[in-house]
Amino acid sequence: MPKKVLLTGGAGFIGSHTYVELVKAGFDVVILDNFSNARPDVIDRLEVITGAPVACYTGDVLDGTLLDQIFTEHKIEAAVHFAALKAVGESAEIPLDYMNTNIAGLYSLLRTMERGGCTRLVFSSSATVYGQPDQLPVTETAPLSYTNPYGFTKLACEQSLEQIAASNDKWAFGILRYFNPAGAHETALIGEDPNDIPNNLMPYIAKVATGDLAELSVFGNDYDTQDGTGVRDYIHVSDLARGHVLSLNALLETDESHTVNLGTGTGYSVLDMLHAYKKAAGHPLPHKFAPRRAGDVASVYADPSLARDLLGFEAELGLDDMCVSSWNWVSRRKNT
Repeated sequence: MPKKVLLTGGAGFIGSHTYVELVKAGFDVVILDNFSNARPDVIDRLEVITGAPVACYTGDVLDGTLLDQIFTEHKIEAAVHFAALKAVGESAEIPLDYMNTNIAGLYSLLRTMERGGCTRLVFSSSATVYGQPDQLPVTETAPLSYTNPYGFTKLACEQSLEQIAASNDKWAFGILRYFNPAGAHETALIGEDPNDIPNNLMPYIAKVATGDLAELSVFGNDYDTQDGTGVRDYIHVSDLARGHVLSLNALLETDESHTVNLGTGTGYSVLDMLHAYKKAAGHPLPHKFAPRRAGDVASVYADPSLARDLLGFEAELGLDDMCVSSWNWVSRRKNT
């Protein structure tokens, strides 16, 4: 019988792609999403991609009664937890909301898992737990810190999971520290679809490419990098989704926790991204240089070797794949 898996935030950008990969891998997946940052038609699109109905509950991970209902009705055996607020700038404006949703939300899920005898969880973390790294590439043993409330919530969740695992060896957690997810599904049916002005580089460039935004502001062109612009580790969202499947499989097979980076190990600059997206879209993308932003660092990229060694994970798709798939997605959305 297929393992029953709960996917919180499963209609979001990374969650929806992970749903596809989990179904492809033979899991029986149930989505819980409050659709605060996802569109309801994502569920219809997932049904088209997978060729099967999607079990989806509309609700909040803080709703323990609903969680109990889902665990009872579906006999959930493992969970992948995405449901969280994720905008760094916004987290500084409404930190209490971030702490309630991200930290209390995880605790709510864990309480239900405990009641249901479910002890395997893959947790969506972030490279923000490294703060401003002082050594590259960034390994999992780098010092942990935070520079904003969002990063604080991710680190607090990680440390909570470590404490719980240490208290009782029945628990096993996969903590996945993402670098910068980008791109869209090969069908162009799902992708990143922010409700307002994007916080991340690729969706911002995508809105410039579709004409929704006039130009890209490149913050800083005097960094000590190959072209003076900031360098980051971008990973295709479909590769990232596969990483969750591998993490879940490892938890179920070994009963041992792990904490790994999910990145490519390659740094791309802002201008690298801009040029690759220009090629994908087939037309110029207006941009201007602006002063550096406070807190930005020149380069951040992962050492992904531990994920390879523990999970067998390696990114297969590069920057051109990210840009082409993103352009196919946003241009399709623009024209439908």
